[in-house]
Amino acid sequence: MGIEVQGKTIETDTNGYLVNQRDWSQEVAMKLAAAEKIDMTETHWGLIEAVRQFSDENKQQVSMIDLIHLLSKHLKETPYEARRDIDNFLYQLFPNGPDKQLAKIAGLPQPVPAE
Repeated sequence: MGIEVQGKTIETDTNGYLVNQRDWSQEVAMKLAAAEKIDMTETHWGLIEAVRQFSDENKQQVSMIDLIHLLSKHLKETPYEARRDIDNFLYQLFPNGPDKQLAKIAGLPQPVPAE
């Protein structure tokens, strides 16, 4: 499988995640977002940048818990206090699963379900 970006085929797996993370670019992200029926806004791009940075610094995939901790730190609230509001906010932006859709659009591997 793959997506066409600027005349080049970018390889994706059967679930639409990039096979090679180095293929990621903003143009690729826009194409992946369009496939997910997401209109990218400044807020979406900020979250994409944050999860890419988190993944790079921590050498791990971003989970929903990680997203809640990242955003609660930004809001200067405890994750417990902010969880419901952050969950609602993320699902408004990424309705089919924030961790999955964010990872896909950010060019990161598919998140593994929590055990």
